[in-house]
Amino acid sequence: MLLLAAVLFLEALALAGATVVLIVELLVARADSFASAVALTVCAAIAAVWVFVIALNSLRGRAWIRGAAIVVQVLIAALALGSFQGLLPRADIGWLLLIPAIVVVVLLFTKPVLAETSQREG
Repeated sequence: MLLLAAVLFLEALALAGATVVLIVELLVARADSFASAVALTVCAAIAAVWVFVIALNSLRGRAWIRGAAIVVQVLIAALALGSFQGLLPRADIGWLLLIPAIVVVVLLFTKPVLAETSQREG
């Protein structure tokens, strides 16, 4: 369970770092579309907060984190697959995104995590 939380916290930290980079870019570089740049920055910030909430509640053994974590990991895997192709493919970024996503999905289906998160609150 602690390994799952650690990987989720690292993902949240990475998303927070990406948000900071996007904020700096927003302030120092001219965006082709300011509205799109702001929207991307806000989405990254929301994602960072949401993954942090999932990680925090994984330590508390909440049952709902399994579904939430699966959704986040599928979205991260989609970003990773997009990093492997396109005009400027970046396999290194793709693997940095894909490996933790696979690890989290595998950990979510291990017996200790299932046992810890099977208890419903209330």
